[in-house]
Amino acid sequence: MTADPYGKRVRELFARPDHAGDLEKPSARVQIDDQGVRIALAVQCDGDIIDRLRFRVWGCPHALAAAEAVCREFEGRPVSALQAFSANEIMQTLPVPREKLGRILILEDAVRSLGQGARVSPDAGEDTD
Repeated sequence: MTADPYGKRVRELFARPDHAGDLEKPSARVQIDDQGVRIALAVQCDGDIIDRLRFRVWGCPHALAAAEAVCREFEGRPVSALQAFSANEIMQTLPVPREKLGRILILEDAVRSLGQGARVSPDAGEDTD
């Protein structure tokens, strides 16, 4: 009998990707395609607070579970928190094999870029008539 290559937490997040999808009017969005994974993130802010986060991931279950974990963790927090995100956080909380670290680093880049984009254009999508 072999050990579960994903672990309970990864399977839970993979089975219930509540944040998968798109946002109609995001404050910012980013997409990165590298190392066999494509990650698209979108954020909708209410002032400096993350109101909604959504993701699309084309890749392995670990990458999808990690993106779901990020969305769950950061909704309701300040946008600036995105720029402080570290792949190490995911590696500590999810059983991600070391050989998939590169994919989690791609997620780190996407999260930080999203945070920068949301800070640069906090009023994106709003009418100013």
